[in-house]
This record gives sequence, structure tokens and C-alpha cells, in this order.
Amino acid sequence: MAIKKVLVVSRFTMLPSFVRLAIVLSPFTFAADAASPKVKAAAEPSVDTMKSVVLEISSDAYEGRAPGGPGEDKTIAYLVQHFARLGLKPGNNGSWFQNVPLVEINAKNVSALSFTGGKTPVSAAYGPEMVIGTYRTTQPHIDVKDSPVVFVGYGINAPEKGWNDYAGLDVKGKTVVILVNDPDYETEGLTGPFNGRAMTYYGRWTYKYEEAARQGAAAAIIVHDTVPAAYGWNVVQSSWTGAQHVADSADGNAGQSAAIGWVQKDKAAALFASAGLDLEAQMAAAKKPGFKAVPLTGVVANVSFDNEFRKHSSKNVVALLPGKTRPDEYVLYSAHWDHLGRCEAAPDGDDICNGAVDNATGTAALVALAEANVKAGPTDRSQIFLAVTAEESGLLGSAYYGDNPVFPFARTVGGVNMDALSVAGLAKNVVVIGKGKSQLDAYLDRALAAQGRVATQEPTPEKGYYYRSDHFSFAKHGLPMLYFEGGEDLVKGGTAAGMAAAEDYTKNRYHGPKDEYDPNWDWSGVQADLNLYYTVGRDLANSSDWPNWVDGDEFRGIRDKDRAGQ
Repeated sequence: MAIKKVLVVSRFTMLPSFVRLAIVLSPFTFAADAASPKVKAAAEPSVDTMKSVVLEISSDAYEGRAPGGPGEDKTIAYLVQHFARLGLKPGNNGSWFQNVPLVEINAKNVSALSFTGGKTPVSAAYGPEMVIGTYRTTQPHIDVKDSPVVFVGYGINAPEKGWNDYAGLDVKGKTVVILVNDPDYETEGLTGPFNGRAMTYYGRWTYKYEEAARQGAAAAIIVHDTVPAAYGWNVVQSSWTGAQHVADSADGNAGQSAAIGWVQKDKAAALFASAGLDLEAQMAAAKKPGFKAVPLTGVVANVSFDNEFRKHSSKNVVALLPGKTRPDEYVLYSAHWDHLGRCEAAPDGDDICNGAVDNATGTAALVALAEANVKAGPTDRSQIFLAVTAEESGLLGSAYYGDNPVFPFARTVGGVNMDALSVAGLAKNVVVIGKGKSQLDAYLDRALAAQGRVATQEPTPEKGYYYRSDHFSFAKHGLPMLYFEGGEDLVKGGTAAGMAAAEDYTKNRYHGPKDEYDPNWDWSGVQADLNLYYTVGRDLANSSDWPNWVDGDEFRGIRDKDRAGQ
């Protein structure tokens, strides 16, 4: 879901899923016992191929596939070997790679985050109680000293909604304490100043830091709360400690806050109590229109740490299957190949975050889809297979491609993004992230109908999954992208089994050392979803359609302007 490699706590509290596409799916029915549903495609993508790819790139030999290390070298070489053997073409002007300039930052000698000047001093230890870092790439020492503390609610400045948590406030040199998510995330429906229960980009932690920097804050600290964050502290800790990556820039990101991080909620409660305030009462007040920021009178923050920097170019892998009649029109498949590398060790000492589900499965899907498309023969339009880097650092690889597209977005028809496919078994549904946003939904609906399955809305729109994977980087540039996850209504066990599997993954494996390949995984859902991706992709690549965002969507204007020039 991103600073540096920072937590892009990418998406999933429900076990995410694999997206598959089949050129022709034979009817799919759920038998009474639903034990062995048949999902066939004319040139069905191979789950065996997927298994071999996932097993390989999630092994300890790849050291968690961190950008800029030996794990990257092995991963991209492995992908190129597969794409070349299949007969795909290097997609970037004769090269398989698009260089993505990054800076790796290692924080050293991190002090506690301390608050003094209140009734009692409060201190949060690095790791178990708080995490801290910086976007600044030319500042070897960060020292936030005696910085006045201000609670800015949800840290939102949204003029179009008449909402400004920074109204009348000067936070230059100050430390702002911020709540995660939107003010109306607890709303039952989807109406409210910030779309009710459905998170907007204003709710993402990435936005919180962006706005704090625009306001001139010296430090920005988000209060971790499991429900609105959509993940536990274990995810924050494993994602924000160790080597981090940020996009390189000419000014070294000098305009960013000096320090950004998270603090455990109980520590935030102690901080507020030291200032004579009640955290829960202030959180409730922050949900209401007209909220005014609250200075923690007399309280100042202190934190310091050293930074070691290494500039390097990570790589997006770009493979092309040329079209036979309209090769200058493109359909895009995307998945991120990276993960967290070495991370906070498990109790058994294992410190490699292998990222088997997240996202060796999506990367393997790219290979399986490329293989199936080669076997079926080229489509009218060209097909792009894009494996991006540094998703776990804040969608950095896809963002770089979005700003520097190898293939013009005006000539790219649309695409599908695959992130963390579900290995919990076959589901009767798929969950579409951003359902109803674009005309690509119709392609998916047709493919699902052939399987006897359905598309459903996100059951947890407050978690903001739409803004937590690489499709968002392309949507921002107007490109219609389809992103769905394996559904929670499993053929074997129903919704209860699906939610239990999702909870188990989030709690015990997501962004941790135990996200490892398991020979006992149930691949039936992967096969069905993979066929969907294949069908949607080939239908799109053989059509003359140019699907758009629906009228009124936030990205419609960008797409219309882009296409108007063609």
C-alpha cells in the first residue's frame, strides 16, 4: 500500500487474488457438491507454469526481491529468460528494461520519539512502538528538536469538499499528529463528504505526508489504528524498518518533511493525556465538519537518526507481443515483481520476506499469460507484459512508467493489474476494486458469465485498496485499468472460510517472513481467475473498442483529453 520501500501497505486484508483471462471459457457451473468445477479456456494459461515461477522467485535464494540488490538481479534475469524463450520482444526500444532511478535509505542510530513539556514525558521506542524515516535523500542526519506538536485530525485539505484541517494554521517547523483514513470511514453507506465508507485518496497515508510537506511540517506522525489502517502494527513495523527506497529527484526531495512515521495508538493516547487531552474525544471531534486543529500546548517532539544513502537504478521489465494488424495499439498487463527483502525477523529467526503471494503470484501470472498468448497466436493489437519495481515502496516503478510511458497512453487501450492472487481456493465471485468506474467491467462480466460466477463490490471499501496497487499509477494518467481479487465466497466453505483465510494471511503472513510458497495451496481459484485475465485481455486486444471511464469518473477528463489528440 508509500515511502521509500515504505509500507505501501499494499491492498489486501482480504486475501487478494489472481486475475486470469481466457479466450473462450466453456460454461462454468457449480455442481451440487461443487467439488471439482471445470474452468476451461481455448488456450488455458498454465497453473504449472505459475507454480514453478512462484516457487523459484519466492525462494530464499532471491532474498525477498528487494530493489537494488542481488534479489533484483536474479528476478529480472529470470523474467527475461522466460520472455525471451517464449519469443516476446524487448519492449523498450530494444531493451527489456526501463531504468527507475531510486535512492536506498538505511536509517541508523534511531533515537526514541520523545515528547516533553506535558504533565509527564512520553517516549516511543523505534520498532515496537513507532517507526520513522525520511524522503529526503541528501540529508545524512535528521534531528527534529523541540518541535511543537499539533493534532491536525485527518490532515486533509480538500477545497472542493469545503474541508481544511490546516485552516488558519501555521505548522512550519512543527510536528503534526494525524489520523489515518477519512473522517467518515465508519459510515455504513457510500455517501458522505468523503464517499462515506469508501476511502478516498485523502485517506491514504501517502496523501497525509504529501499534505504535511506542503504545509511545511517538520515531522508528520500518523496514529496507527488497526481498523481504519486495515492492517496491524506488525505490517507497519516490517515495512518501515530496514532498507527503504524513494524516488530520486534533482533537489533530493528537500521540500518533504524531515521525518515521517507512525506511532502506536496507546502511545498517542499517553501523549494526548500528557497534554490534558483525551485521544478518543479528539478523534471523534476530528470526524465532524468544521474541526479545528488542536495544539498540544507546551508539548514538543524530539527524534533523530542518521541516514546512509545509495543511489541506484532499479528496473521495470517490459516485454512485447506485437499485434498482427494494429501493432501501434496496446493492451497492458501489469504486476510488481518486488517485495521487502530482509525484514523484521520471525521468532524462529527467519528474516527474509519472501513475498510468495505478494507478489510472486502476480509476477508468475504475467509469465503464464504471456505463454498462453504466444501459444494462441498474436492478437490484432499488441500486448505489453510489464513487471514493475518498487511497488512496496510506494508504487514507485509504476509511477515512473506512468510519468515516462514506453508506449503512449493515448495508444494504450486499457489493461489489467495482478497483485497477490488468492490461493484459498475457487470462489463463486471476484471482488472488483473500483467496480463501476470504467467500461472494462463489461468485459469482465462477460467472462464471468461464461464461468457462472459474478463480480461483487468491495466488502471493505474503507480500506482504500483502489489506491494501493499499481493500476492507480496508470489510472492517474487516464488509462482504464481493471483490478480484481479472488472472492471471499469460496465454493468449499462459503464466506466464512474465505474470510478466515483472508484474516489468517493478513495476520500471519502479509508483509512478513512467512509469506512463503506452500505446496498445499489450492490453485483452483488461481486457474479460474487467470482464465478471466486471459479472456479479458484477448477480447480487448482483438476488438476495435476504446473503453473509457464512466461519465463523471475522476479520470474521465484525462482520458478524453488524451484520446482527443489521436
